[in-house]
Amino acid sequence: MQDYRIETKVSSDGSLTLKGLPFQAGDEVEVIIRSRQHREEKRYPLRGKPIRYTDPFAGVAEEDWEALK
Repeated sequence: MQDYRIETKVSSDGSLTLKGLPFQAGDEVEVIIRSRQHREEKRYPLRGKPIRYTDPFAGVAEEDWEALK
């Protein structure tokens, strides 16, 4: 499978025009359209959020350790 990436804008009538594609006439292709506006926000939803440690030195899952029983 050959992948080809192009960035373009949607026209005012809601259509896209792709020219100069590296495929032959009659080739079957799959078209996937992704929005570029909010792509980075969804990928890292916690980026830029404040970090607060309630009890940073408390043990974690101590009841699960067999050696401590």
